[in-house]
Amino acid sequence: MIIRYLDPIERVEFEIIQLSEEGCDVSALSETHKKLLLLPQAQASEEAMQVLIELMETNKRHSTPSSEEPDSLHAIREAAPNCKTLDQSQVMLTDEQLHDRILGAWLGRSAGCLLGKPVERYSRPVLREMLESNGNWPLAHYWTQQGMPANILNQYPWKRRGGLASLRENIHYMPEDDDLNYTMLNLHVYESFGEHFSSEDVGAAWLAMLPANELFTAERVAYFNILSGKDAPETATYMNPFREWIGAQIRADFWGYVSHGNPQQAADFAWRDARLSHSRNGIYGEMFFAALIASAFYKSDIRRLVEDSLGHVPAESRFAKAIHKVLALPIDDMQWEQVLDELYRQFGDYHWVHTINNAALTVAALLFGKGDFEKTICHVVMGGWDTDSNGATAGSVVGIINGADALPQKWIAPLNDTIRSSLKGFDNAKLSALAKRTVDMATNTKNKTSGSNVRQADDF
Repeated sequence: MIIRYLDPIERVEFEIIQLSEEGCDVSALSETHKKLLLLPQAQASEEAMQVLIELMETNKRHSTPSSEEPDSLHAIREAAPNCKTLDQSQVMLTDEQLHDRILGAWLGRSAGCLLGKPVERYSRPVLREMLESNGNWPLAHYWTQQGMPANILNQYPWKRRGGLASLRENIHYMPEDDDLNYTMLNLHVYESFGEHFSSEDVGAAWLAMLPANELFTAERVAYFNILSGKDAPETATYMNPFREWIGAQIRADFWGYVSHGNPQQAADFAWRDARLSHSRNGIYGEMFFAALIASAFYKSDIRRLVEDSLGHVPAESRFAKAIHKVLALPIDDMQWEQVLDELYRQFGDYHWVHTINNAALTVAALLFGKGDFEKTICHVVMGGWDTDSNGATAGSVVGIINGADALPQKWIAPLNDTIRSSLKGFDNAKLSALAKRTVDMATNTKNKTSGSNVRQADDF
């Protein structure tokens, strides 16, 4: 039986890509992979596993930490240009405002994820072909198959897991999605262990609460490594060619919610979480968006949010350089399709669920949307790649900036305040209840660090 992401032949294939992106010579490994593909399946799998084992031993003996793309928190801080903690004496929000923004975050994340969910993995041209087939281009509402020709529906089936439930005519709740499972799981981790939670606490929560088939790419490999008795960071790096993909980035949001106004703390929390399954740029994606989300409670200038959040990741990393390229685009003077053309030109070689290209797309959509919820989530989804993850992250950020009361009912009402999940203890949870629990954790955390639950926006 072949299990996706754990199959040795598949892992060798993607390890070649990963090492190449890191700047390594992969010519010998590529030749080995070609020979493996000529062997019978069972023999190929056995020999591929041996190749991976030998590769891990070689890396353990000879690899040295990268000064430009380190993994340790201390080294990341050293390599980051401007890691700073908010002066909390200047930060104020009433408890009502805080609740409105956190509820806006949960609702915005859910709506953005739901918008991208049925078409995850499809390319830009396919998305446009689908939307034009029933007169819905450009995207301005949840997807619908009403009026879509049979040949289009047959050629481009909706996502198998929850795709039909994500269509406009079928939405009754937020269907299960890993992008929301991790937000809920991290809430559980924080409720259980508080601000001193460890990577091991996160791993234990995965084993206790997440079915293995609800983890994908790097997380599935890390899950298997945890079961094999490995500890972080080896859980992230051992035979894990997906270690710079988007999985950690989609887990950022809760750390930003609970650290509102303290981007350094949010980035530190994100690092503890990310190192369980990711390395290098995979870690930076989670740290960057956690910091950005923490700051979004008090700033509405998207460009400033992005620029400040780059201060929490290594300046010479591929991740930081990619975001700087987005910031350099004259987005205010461009059509969205022109922006996408440029993003695909610069980052189109990455896998569709890599951290770097999806982070660049999400940042571009945030800049283009300028705080408009509908414009932001619709444009990021039309960009393709990991549509539900990008919709979720963008929706979360703009949901915070706008607050729940200002979010359009067109996007929020269909959720019926309900989310489905196979996560133990969370199925049919109320989004409003999750927001209330998050507020409780965020308020407790802020009281411990500042001695006050009164905060001032736009002052740092």
